[in-house]
Order: sequence, then structure tokens, then C-alpha cells
Amino acid sequence: MEIRPSHSEDAPKAVGPYSQAIVAGELIFCSGQIPLDPATGKIVEGDIAVQTGRVLDNLAAVLSAAGSGLAQVVKTTVFLADLSDFNAMNEAYALKFGQHRPARSTFQVAALPRGARIEIECVAIRR
Repeated sequence: MEIRPSHSEDAPKAVGPYSQAIVAGELIFCSGQIPLDPATGKIVEGDIAVQTGRVLDNLAAVLSAAGSGLAQVVKTTVFLADLSDFNAMNEAYALKFGQHRPARSTFQVAALPRGARIEIECVAIRR
């Protein structure tokens, strides 16, 4: 089985020693994305809905580079700094995924990289 890293210039560079995604056969394992603007490398300003949208745009760019997209996501894991952001995150998440409903887990965590309020990772299949 082929195992290779995948990278998109349209998503933020990894902030550590890891790949944006790993393609393993027909599966794509995306590292967690936080709401970084790919152009500036800074966290986007705005509420959790804005930040959720940025995270999912970043994941979409990584998936596209690996030959996939949000419609092929089978599982996401959402990490929130504050679970009181759940409802607003959920609305923004639903807008990006449309009628597609991947399996999902959501956790409140003590802290996220760079003080982010949200991080999402996913597993998808290749188109």
C-alpha cells in the first residue's frame, strides 16, 4: 500500500514536525487544522463561526491536494477550547458540509496551539 505525505500551498504550513495529511491507499488522514490564515500564518479574527469556516476551508485545501474533498470525509474530530461554542460551531460546520454528515466526535480541551478556539482533524477517502 502506498503511504505518502500530501501538502497544499492553499492551507497553512504545518506548525511542527508533521504532515498536513498522509495518503494511505484510498484513505487520507488530515492533521488537525486551526483557524490560521494561509497567507499570513495568523489566527483569523472573528467569532467561532468565522474560525470554524476558516478551519474547514483549510481542511478542504489539504483534501483537494490529496485528491479528495469535504464530500468524501468519513470522520471528523472537533476540539473546542470552550464547549459553550458548540452550537455556533455546529451551525458553521453544517453550512460547509451541506447534506453530507460524516461521523464526528467533539471534545472540550484545556488549550489548543497558538491560543486557537477550535481545531478539526479528519479522515477522508480519495475520489
